[in-house]
Amino acid sequence: MPEPHPPEDLMQHPGHLLRRAVQAMNLLWEEEVSHTITSPQFAALNALYGEPNLDQRTLGQRVSLDRSTMAEMVSRLSARGLIRTERDTRDGRRKTIKLTTKGLQTVQQLIPRTYAMTARLVGPLNAGQRDELLRLLTEVVRANERR
Repeated sequence: MPEPHPPEDLMQHPGHLLRRAVQAMNLLWEEEVSHTITSPQFAALNALYGEPNLDQRTLGQRVSLDRSTMAEMVSRLSARGLIRTERDTRDGRRKTIKLTTKGLQTVQQLIPRTYAMTARLVGPLNAGQRDELLRLLTEVVRANERR
C-alpha cells in the first residue's frame, strides 16, 4: 500500500490563490463598482462602448463568454434598458447590439469606479509588481484559452 500524501499547503497552489483573488475582486466589485451590474455585464457594456454595433457572437468573443451565457446577458441588459438589438440591414440573420443612452451613461459612470476597485485590489503591490501581475495573468489566460 502506498504511503499517504501529507495535506497540501493550499497557499502553494495557483488555482487556490486565483480563486481567492477572484473572491476578493468580487467583494471589491460590490463595494466599489456596482451592486446591480456584474463584472461580466460591465465587460459587455464596455466592449460596446468601445465598438458600437457588435453582433452577439462577436461581443461574446470580445468578453470571452460562450453563446448561451451571452444570449442570457443580452436579454437581461436589454430588459434593463441598457442595450438594444437591431436587425442588420445587410444581413437579416445578424442582430447588432448598441448601447442605449442609459447604457452609455451607466458605463461612463462605472469606468472610474473600476479604477477605484482595481486600486484597492492591487494596492499592496508597487507599479512594477502590478505590471508583472498583469503580464503573468495574461500569459496564463492566453496559454489556457480554448480556441
